[in-house]
Amino acid sequence: MFTNRTPDGRNNICGVKVAMLRKGLKISQREVADRLQLIGLDIDKNAVQRIESGQRFVTDIELISLAKVFSTTIEELLKT
Repeated sequence: MFTNRTPDGRNNICGVKVAMLRKGLKISQREVADRLQLIGLDIDKNAVQRIESGQRFVTDIELISLAKVFSTTIEELLKT
């Protein structure tokens, strides 16, 4: 049977990396949301929190925007 969750039950792969990159930059989840909004992605702090905790699915458009905000590649965001 197909499942669309990680083995540990998360709804995305990139959330752990997003949290790590954000903490490395010493910025808040609100700052991440603000930076995403500046490049045209309408997202709020709560959505960033849910991405980081694995409670929210991440679209391909959001993945591209997250890579831009963190100056990294999509592949790097998806590494486990």
